[in-house]
Amino acid sequence: MRAYSEVIGDPIAQSKSPTIHNFWLGKLGIEADYRATRVTIQELPDYFASRRTDSGWRGCNATMPLKQGIAALVDAVDPFAARAGAINIVVPDEAGLRGSNSDGAGFLEPLGEMMLSGGHAALIGTGGAARAIALALTDAGFTLSVHGRTAGSASAFIEAIGIDADAFAIGEKGRNSDATLLINATSLGMTGHPPFPISLAGFAPDTAVYDIVTSPLDTPLLIDSRTRGMRSFDGLQMLVGQAAVAFALFFGQPAPREHDAELRRLLTS
Repeated sequence: MRAYSEVIGDPIAQSKSPTIHNFWLGKLGIEADYRATRVTIQELPDYFASRRTDSGWRGCNATMPLKQGIAALVDAVDPFAARAGAINIVVPDEAGLRGSNSDGAGFLEPLGEMMLSGGHAALIGTGGAARAIALALTDAGFTLSVHGRTAGSASAFIEAIGIDADAFAIGEKGRNSDATLLINATSLGMTGHPPFPISLAGFAPDTAVYDIVTSPLDTPLLIDSRTRGMRSFDGLQMLVGQAAVAFALFFGQPAPREHDAELRRLLTS
């Protein structure tokens, strides 16, 4: 049987993960496939029950709304995924099915030299991706302020994941003036969603801006940051970083990252 991995979610047709993984499989000459499979929350137990006995299955990525529902269906959970309360990779191993989370590692990868100096990050959002991002940043030595729908929701988020951070409502200035990194970890600015509501005017010109939205890839927030001369990072950079973690687990070889420029052209054409 031909080996395969897949991404699961509901909806799933919009996922760029098959393009990324199949591109890498082709470059390495690996005889395997990577698919997109629609799975609802209600279907998750049956999905994993069937994959446990599938000798060709090498694992899956999971996207929303499934990340929080997987822990009860696997046999082991890696420490970071347990802290984040979300799983986006499941692989079969000697323990049975093991859940892990690559959101934090994927987010940090593009930051490069910023990781050496740390700084203060203003995180907008309190969802599943924001949890992993917040933990990764604090583990890397950043101080953090979290902006939620309300200051109370931001405080609850901080308490739930056990970090030391300041809490604000979205729209409050908070500690904008000393932020070295601004992150949009919400759907604000995504196609079909309200615009990102925070002005960059309150941030220093050398603040870096990171928007994890992937549709559109070039969000109004990132366009504004570039007009101000700010360094920017987009959601595709995080997505490729996440995918590289999963690819190595699924197929036993590092992703061929020397082809990143070609992959980006493919994904944005």
